[in-house]
Amino acid sequence: MFLLCSFWLADCLHLIGRTANARALFERLLRLQNDVGLLAEEYEPRGERLLGNFPQAFSHITLVNTARILGQEALVPERSPASRS
Repeated sequence: MFLLCSFWLADCLHLIGRTANARALFERLLRLQNDVGLLAEEYEPRGERLLGNFPQAFSHITLVNTARILGQEALVPERSPASRS
């Protein structure tokens, strides 16, 4: 699987309101990092190994972006319907 797209999938799940699924996918993707926290561009599930360019900045950029998107939920205070205008 192309890790960049997997992180994008987590972003999209969050944006359509499936935040629990997004967080679960994000946490699963985090477990794919090697012993020094690096990701390649792809992961091969059958062999449980990282493939492709290594380390791959695109994977790390999307990891940071997804963490930012999922973290924003905790930063935005809940607004009442009357204050939404």
